Amino acid sequence: MTEKEIQKLLEAVRRRKLGPRRALERLRRLPFEDLGFAKIDHHRSLRQGYAEVIYAPGKRPEQVVSVVRRMLKNQHNILITRGTRALYQRVKRVARAARFHELSGAISIEKSREIVGKGLILVVSAGTSDIPVAEEALVTAELFGNRVEAVYDVGVAGLHRLMRHREKLSQARVIICVAGMEGALPSVVGGLVRVPVIAVPTSV
Repeated sequence: MTEKEIQKLLEAVRRRKLGPRRALERLRRLPFEDLGFAKIDHHRSLRQGYAEVIYAPGKRPEQVVSVVRRMLKNQHNILITRGTRALYQRVKRVARAARFHELSGAISIEKSREIVGKGLILVVSAGTSDIPVAEEALVTAELFGNRVEAVYDVGVAGLHRLMRHREKLSQARVIICVAGMEGALPSVVGGLVRVPVIAVPTSV
């Protein structure tokens, strides 16, 4: 539940559009809801500005679906990472707006497209094999209200490929640099810009 949702809830009670008992029932989910196998942190978006993300590996499909069903009661976007198409089909049954991102395995449920971030986040990958991890970063940043663009396959083995995007690098407010192998790309990018560079290693 976001701060805006709580304000609307209290305003509804004040105007007698919602009874205290129903309001209390909704507030009982704060700060978390205990499902036995998981404790859903409904309060996280209020504390940190972003809702809890569901990490799919290790969870049974019915557990993921159960968590999604509870989170749908709130108005924030929902993100499931490292999912599969089979899991997506299960989630789709309870959330028609669910979308499967093939490259990253992410499953997103978008309720708001509001841009709350400042400036551009640029996701850069060294090689084609790094794209799945880069795509996960891109989907995550975008779903959490940021303007995001990507530049892929610009590793240091062919530095001219990166330099072709020098203008785009200079426009970014934050750069997420995804690279495997020797991981040299983040250092090179860091030497070209004066904005934060987040280095993300891959297992490639």
